[in-house]
Amino acid sequence: MKVLIVDDHALIREALHAVVKQLKRDSVIFEASNGREAVHIVEEHPDISLILLDINLPDRDGFSVLRELRDRYATIAIVILSSSDDQDTVKRAFKLGALGFIPKTTEREVMLNAIKLVFSGGIYIPSEILEEPTSPRPANKLVTRDSPKGLGLTDRQIEVLALLMKGKSNKIIAKTLDMAVPTVKNHITVVLKALNVTSRTEAVIEVGKMGWDLSPKSDS
Repeated sequence: MKVLIVDDHALIREALHAVVKQLKRDSVIFEASNGREAVHIVEEHPDISLILLDINLPDRDGFSVLRELRDRYATIAIVILSSSDDQDTVKRAFKLGALGFIPKTTEREVMLNAIKLVFSGGIYIPSEILEEPTSPRPANKLVTRDSPKGLGLTDRQIEVLALLMKGKSNKIIAKTLDMAVPTVKNHITVVLKALNVTSRTEAVIEVGKMGWDLSPKSDS
């Protein structure tokens, strides 16, 4: 397991180093203090499994680094670190392909669990983004329903949504539910339309806001 920590503060890199080692004692950890070093290290080690990336870097915008790494290395899990936790910043990170967002004010235990979740193939979204902001929301905001069936979803589509919430790929969902991958894609299209979102990450955020308990019987 190779992990890259990108932050311009040595103390923060040291703290994150300790967190990663606590979770994966045998992990190989690389450190970078800016975007240029980060990209260079990934070029040298394209088999890196996880990148913890600060979005406030001294040489370039962390979001541009995220976009470049996501475009060039689609299989690497990237988790954003930030001193800001406003919803716009979090949503932008997920839209660009991050699999997690950890505010730097996060307690160590929560940070451990967040990184552990991403290690296991899940998506970590901080509780802040699931809370309703005090400012007015756009009129097209999804109306909360008591259950997925309130959106007109079938039992099968709800099972697909439940696995999607766990960060499972189309292939894994198809295998788990014993259906063809194209069928899974069709179900996901219907689910996204019902939730009035355009991506899997936005679906996770919306379902998280509603507080639905999705526990598919087919999931092991």
